[in-house]
Amino acid sequence: MAPRKTKSSLRVLVVESDAKAAGTLVQEMRRQGHQAESVDTGTKALHQHRNADLILMDPDLPDLDGIEVCRAIRSVCNTAIIVVTTRDSALERVLGLQAGSDDYVAKPYCFPELLARIDAVMRRVHSQGPAAGDIVIDPLSIMLSTREVRLGDRRIDVTRKEFDLLYLLASQPERIISRRQIMTQVWDDSRSQPGRTIDTHVSSLRSKLGSSTWITTVRGVGFRLGQRGPL
Repeated sequence: MAPRKTKSSLRVLVVESDAKAAGTLVQEMRRQGHQAESVDTGTKALHQHRNADLILMDPDLPDLDGIEVCRAIRSVCNTAIIVVTTRDSALERVLGLQAGSDDYVAKPYCFPELLARIDAVMRRVHSQGPAAGDIVIDPLSIMLSTREVRLGDRRIDVTRKEFDLLYLLASQPERIISRRQIMTQVWDDSRSQPGRTIDTHVSSLRSKLGSSTWITTVRGVGFRLGQRGPL
């Protein structure tokens, strides 16, 4: 069977202690055109969840209860979470949803149904729009809530300082941000002379965004957000 065509590829994290079940689910998700990997403990899920667009969570984990892991992830980000479990009582469903999961699927399940639920959850996530503090300058999205940068459907991996610098420029897109202001707000240093550090971070951001036009240099003053770069 050919992989199912999707509007965009998701990064899926399968949290499942059963190696066979995890392998099967990862394989099926990859057949649908998604990027998928698995972890077998709650600790690993807490370390890797920021790299995922969707988490498929079995709460029966050897170290931590998956419902508590779900609650911990939800407290710091809005990543879509679907609980996939043999726990099928009304109480367990309520606890899973109250912990922040977006849906709850009982095992054994029909894979097409799981795909339909994933599609429904992702539509809801995308229709919610940006959270407070997030900045969208189409096609560039800078999400303060999760400290992620996206260009269209592609996630851009940035360092903490790169994110802070880009967010500062995007928060005032019509203004020239001086080097002194950048040093004060991004590096929390109002005394040092702005040096090559800023230029190095700007150069790295331009490279990662795929266009030098995203950040414009105003000689002798500072920088400002520029024109849209290509996807």
